Amino acid sequence: MSADVLTVSSKGQVMLPAKLRKELAIQSGDKLAVYASGDVIMLKKIQMPTAEEFRTRLDEAREWAKSVGYQKSDVSDVIKTVRAKRRA
Repeated sequence: MSADVLTVSSKGQVMLPAKLRKELAIQSGDKLAVYASGDVIMLKKIQMPTAEEFRTRLDEAREWAKSVGYQKSDVSDVIKTVRAKRRA
């Protein structure tokens, strides 16, 4: 693991060192997720799935939902439950 010191600009921007961008193959336009916990900030490169990978994951999710007995009519209730847990 490497460590560098970054400076925050007046616009709240930081620049990733070229060495790090090269190591992680981060290019202009790539997406990063940012996580914060206390005074710790973590960045993670997001690899967007292809349309085919997305379809595959969606099919897997549908099969799982079917295997546990979920119906289309359950979707609204599941969403409300998840949102309520996130707010708590």
